[in-house]
Amino acid sequence: MPQLSHPIALHPADHCAPHESAGRAAGLLRTTAALGLIAILSACQTADGPAVTAIALDQNQGLEQNLASLSQTVDANPRDPEAYNVRGTAYGRAGNYKAAIADFTTALQLDPNFHQAYANRALVYRQTNEPLKAVEDYNAALRINPNYDSAYIGRGNVYRVAGRNREALADFQRAIDLNTTDPRAYHNRGLLYQKDGQHKQAIEDFSTAISLQANASEPYSGRGVSYLALGDEENAFTDFNTALKLDDTKAEYWTNQALVYERRGETKRAFQSYARGAQIDPKYVPAKDGMARTRGGNAA
Repeated sequence: MPQLSHPIALHPADHCAPHESAGRAAGLLRTTAALGLIAILSACQTADGPAVTAIALDQNQGLEQNLASLSQTVDANPRDPEAYNVRGTAYGRAGNYKAAIADFTTALQLDPNFHQAYANRALVYRQTNEPLKAVEDYNAALRINPNYDSAYIGRGNVYRVAGRNREALADFQRAIDLNTTDPRAYHNRGLLYQKDGQHKQAIEDFSTAISLQANASEPYSGRGVSYLALGDEENAFTDFNTALKLDDTKAEYWTNQALVYERRGETKRAFQSYARGAQIDPKYVPAKDGMARTRGGNAA
């Protein structure tokens, strides 16, 4: 079985909760619709950024057969911590978090120095909304291997979601200083720069993330938001459209595109994109508010 060099990304993205988006929208859109939307979209970029998968295990095809095969391996090697670690990863990708945690825990009982298993279990704790346990496991992984870039990235995301941005930035910076090739480090540092209004630095980080994983939609969306904040509408529109080509299931991507149409006075197209975003996520306030502003537009 291959050893995991990175904890598996169980989900490609974490999204802002609808009530958080609504709260921001209520205040910002009263002053200026366009600037308000930029701020909201910036705040709601994903937490994990590009999904970096540690092993080739398709989530949607042959999952039962893969789990059956991995279970046979565990049964044949009940004292092999790596067998439990790999099966735990498969359980995590399948959304069976209880079984995943059990397998990672067994792996750690068999090998208390298995830092990858700590980081994998930490990621599952993040998915089950147990951030304190996640930080404890990331800390344990880093005590064993202080140069483990994925643990810094994972812990940094816990801090970022908790609003502890200085600590998050330090963790992402540490991973980058270790010459990580994981695009999440740059993407997530870019989100912090963006939140702080440092859009040029954010664009540089999003661009690096794209160079490391060009088929991930999140850094295109993030970079587009910063381009738009700097008044570079053409590059913003290109990035928003690229994000949609890569993943047309995100309400915020359609809303990003709609915002540019609206700024150009193409209210009919803006309405259509806002409507598509609202259809995907009926609770996404920026899309609903955009529809209200552009309803009845007649521009081509």
